[in-house]
Amino acid sequence: MTTKMVIKQPQPVLESRESDEWNSGVCDCWDDKAECCLVFWCCPCFACTKTKEYGQCLCLPLLDLCGIASPATWAMRVSMRYRYGIKGTLCNDCLIATCCTPCAWCQMSREMKCRSIPIALIDARPKN
Repeated sequence: MTTKMVIKQPQPVLESRESDEWNSGVCDCWDDKAECCLVFWCCPCFACTKTKEYGQCLCLPLLDLCGIASPATWAMRVSMRYRYGIKGTLCNDCLIATCCTPCAWCQMSREMKCRSIPIALIDARPKN
């Protein structure tokens, strides 16, 4: 009599931390005190650095210095929501970018850190 042996390889489990919400609030600036201080003392420098890390032109945030509204901060916020699939509205982004520019940059920085964490592959094989 022959027996049929079936071997099934364990499959890696994907652990995803993606969410359709911001991982922190606009007013959670003090979650990272060093960045918070930097953004409040030198917001243009911080914004230029984060914009470059995001893959956009280094000087883009300098457009915010030219007017009442903050078009670069607004554009970055909308782009980040689109890239990460975060829910929100253009009106809300405009209000936050215009009225709370430093807090908006802190929130976007925290989001970039949180979203750049690589997905962990968990090996389900037993250790011998």
